[in-house]
Amino acid sequence: MTIVINGKAFTDRPRAGQCLRTFLRETGHFGVKKGCDAGDCGACTVLLDGEPVHSCLIPAFRADGHAVTTIEGLAPDGGIHPLQQAFVDAQGFQCGFCTAGMILTCASLNQAQRQDLGASLKGNICRCTGYRSIEDALDGKINIEAVPTGPAFGRSLGAPAGPLVVRGAARFTFDTAIEGLLHIKLLRSPHPHARIVAIDKTAALAVPGVHAVLTHDDAPDRLFSTARHERDWMDPDDTRILDDVVRFVGQKVAAVVADTEGAAEDACRKLKVHYELLPAVFDPEAAMADGAPIIHGDKTPAHRIANAARNVAAETHGEYGDVARALARSAVSYEGTFTAQRLQHAALETHGGLAWLDGSDVLNVRSSTQVPFLTRRTLADLFQLPPDKVRVFCERVGGGFGGKQEMLVEDILALAALRTGRPVALELTREEQFVATSTRHPMRVTIKAGADEDGKLTALQLDVISNTGAYGNHAGPVLFHAVSESISVYNCPNKKVDAVACYTNTVPAGAFRGYGLPQTVIAVEAAIDELARQLDLSPFEMRRRNVVKPGDPMLAPPGSAYHDVMYGSYGLDQCLDLVERAMAADATRPELSADWLIGNGSALAMIDTVPPAGHIADCKIALRADGSVELTVGTAEFGNGTSTVHRQIAATVLAASVDRVHLRQSDTVHGGHDTGAYGSTGTFVAGRATQAAAEKLARDLRALASHITDVDPSACLLEDEHVVCGKRRLSYAELAGAAIGSGRTLEASGTSDGTPRSVAFNVHGFRVAVNKGTGETRILKSVQAADAGRVANPMQCRGQVEGGVAQSLGAALYEEMVIDDNGRVINAKFRDYHLPSFADVPRTEVYFADTTDAVGPMGAKSMSESPYTPVAAALGNAIADATGIRFTDTPFKPDRLFPALLKKFRGEQDPA
Repeated sequence: MTIVINGKAFTDRPRAGQCLRTFLRETGHFGVKKGCDAGDCGACTVLLDGEPVHSCLIPAFRADGHAVTTIEGLAPDGGIHPLQQAFVDAQGFQCGFCTAGMILTCASLNQAQRQDLGASLKGNICRCTGYRSIEDALDGKINIEAVPTGPAFGRSLGAPAGPLVVRGAARFTFDTAIEGLLHIKLLRSPHPHARIVAIDKTAALAVPGVHAVLTHDDAPDRLFSTARHERDWMDPDDTRILDDVVRFVGQKVAAVVADTEGAAEDACRKLKVHYELLPAVFDPEAAMADGAPIIHGDKTPAHRIANAARNVAAETHGEYGDVARALARSAVSYEGTFTAQRLQHAALETHGGLAWLDGSDVLNVRSSTQVPFLTRRTLADLFQLPPDKVRVFCERVGGGFGGKQEMLVEDILALAALRTGRPVALELTREEQFVATSTRHPMRVTIKAGADEDGKLTALQLDVISNTGAYGNHAGPVLFHAVSESISVYNCPNKKVDAVACYTNTVPAGAFRGYGLPQTVIAVEAAIDELARQLDLSPFEMRRRNVVKPGDPMLAPPGSAYHDVMYGSYGLDQCLDLVERAMAADATRPELSADWLIGNGSALAMIDTVPPAGHIADCKIALRADGSVELTVGTAEFGNGTSTVHRQIAATVLAASVDRVHLRQSDTVHGGHDTGAYGSTGTFVAGRATQAAAEKLARDLRALASHITDVDPSACLLEDEHVVCGKRRLSYAELAGAAIGSGRTLEASGTSDGTPRSVAFNVHGFRVAVNKGTGETRILKSVQAADAGRVANPMQCRGQVEGGVAQSLGAALYEEMVIDDNGRVINAKFRDYHLPSFADVPRTEVYFADTTDAVGPMGAKSMSESPYTPVAAALGNAIADATGIRFTDTPFKPDRLFPALLKKFRGEQDPA
């Protein structure tokens, strides 16, 4: 048997049943990725005799006698193919996990196929970009700027890993070969609620190649939360590594460690588990009712659960003024109940990692995580290890969206490595990602709002029930966030909040892009539109009359213990103007039949730029002997773009070229601390640490140059990697040499503690067409304006907005995890869970307000999370404007819209 891969013959015989994807990876072709193993996502795409195929669907033996081209072989002799260069020039990627497969598919297209990219790219999913930059690459557009000689900050510079990403050389979690590696597979519960009475390991341990079967008897009996926050008190301690009680279908019961994944899977099937079935509850309101099954009856308030006896994980209540009285006296009022569905993050790289003990008995964990430092802290605590005996790090991460602000696999990896003394791997399948990780919190939101005859808000009330699932990871923080900025962005004398997060026997919810705000903003913004309609005001004018402005308090009951949020900059007024003008610029009716109803809608959102209670980032910077700069940060890169921005900040402060700034990141062995890249803090918090460190190094450079030249430090200027002192120009290499000669290194450190915090704003506008006969919705125009402060990298920031819009549109129009009456996720595959593809995503016009933030690094603000938030709300308002019907349940699928449309327009459809 001979398989020719990138021009080289391989005579290794595939294993029985082995697919081409795993065969290629075992031969070192790591550019071939695993995204679904079902032919749904395209991350594994290769060319088979020049034709694109999903290698996860091709039996490896079928490639006998054929030529296989992976991304590594697209260009001869390690060069770069013109299309790979086009993806670099357009920056047609963010996290980069899908990029190899996307490029190979694009490279195979003929001119006719390029005319219908929606059809041609239907087999390749990108969760990050929103596809515009991919189309730009195919069109030959250049979006990146050349490396400037002047300041790098504010320029559209390319990602430093770009050339590696497009060649398949950027390393993700499993892109490595470790000798003697063992594999972990997990047995998961088939029951929503049960006690494990006994587990018989006998048959499983008899499977050839099995090294260990781990159950709750083998794991530390310590409670923790999978959620990762700087302050542990933010989340309840309600989780064990392996528990003798399972609380949702899919919870891990046992871990099998074996030579191969196949042996581990076989052993899982042979485990005999005796369960005592317990009553289960799936609806949060039913969970709070008298007599409901208690899900965490063994927990106490000491575990930071609000009321375990009522299945309440967290709650918040408060009122300013008198809402009931204000509503009774309002000229107009609105009340509605909205439901937001459960969503999957769908990062293309699933949760997983590798763990091993090195020669110094240090536990090393290489993981797909947004929070390596917090994960190390918890592993050390769970296994009673000194922190310096645990190292957690990540390579490039294939998407996060909040889902990797959790510790879902690292605990099992550590347990297996410590028990066996061997290197181990655990890579979740796509189905496991759906049934056993975390989701967005489903919420039921009731809004009551009132206004006077002048359009000034008189009352806002939110009643929220959040379904946190079987465990309370992020339950409280998400709930508190959901009822905060959604109403604090509006001035109103009377506000009331009643909100609870309830346990149910369903897959746990967790951190998700927007962190609770999208679920409540859709209700608040609908109320604003409905009040405006009753008052015959434009929705934009209604918002202008009520939004907070600098100097106004940002209030949401019951109030926060943290008072460090300030208007670092304010561009909400500009954002409203930009979207209104853009929506009015092209108001001609498209050529559609009379069955299509046209409508416009808008919504706004405000978000604090940092989570409360502290978010810490340390940075180290040093001058190398050759005059280049070594920058060490803790933040992970998963498409958030922080790797680019950190270099831009350091290069600008030090008057250096970004190409001369060498980045080390996301590894606890480097020292310092970093809370993690979540809550849009990668730029705002860690960027401030980088700026502080670079400014200290700049001062040291001037001081050393002053000492050498006898010129006052204030007269020494940094310019083009030199310090200019009067008539003398000392290169950074000369200064590094002088420092080394005196026995020291030029280095500095910086720290940011996440306070004070600022606020970011986003406004979105849609024009839609809704077919009154079918319920289909088409996006005719999409516009978003963002107040990102001084934009660090306009191209990259635009990509974050576009990606957030695309992901949010999926949530608004069709994405939904469906759970049956037994608590089981029934659409745990991409093909049954509609992710936005190229054809689904409209191009969004993106505008930036002209502001400079007084708090953020070099005037910048966060902009990874917030673009997602107002999208579904704006779409709901546009659909209401088009149809005259207020739809309150997302997603806005045709079958959801059709019954109400049929009822309203039946006479028009059926003249008889």
